[in-house]
Amino acid sequence: MDRISALRNVEDALGEFEAGEIPYEELERRVQAVLRTYATEFDAGSKAAYRVGDDRTVVVVADSPGAARDRAEDLADVSGSVERVSPADRPE
Repeated sequence: MDRISALRNVEDALGEFEAGEIPYEELERRVQAVLRTYATEFDAGSKAAYRVGDDRTVVVVADSPGAARDRAEDLADVSGSVERVSPADRPE
């Protein structure tokens, strides 16, 4: 999912919520699904999305697992295991 598609999907969900067509819980579920899909399909050259942490996790964009760990510590004071969630190294 590209950025424009993600934004459109979030906008659609917000519009339905504002019109009273869906409850907050459905809005939250749909927005989280959009963000998860976007993060797992994220592809920006050498950068990738990484999930960092054990008890509490954050997802950050970085060039490497080490850089992801550093970024997570700087941004959210989270450390622990690192797992790539986007396919940055997939074959062309």
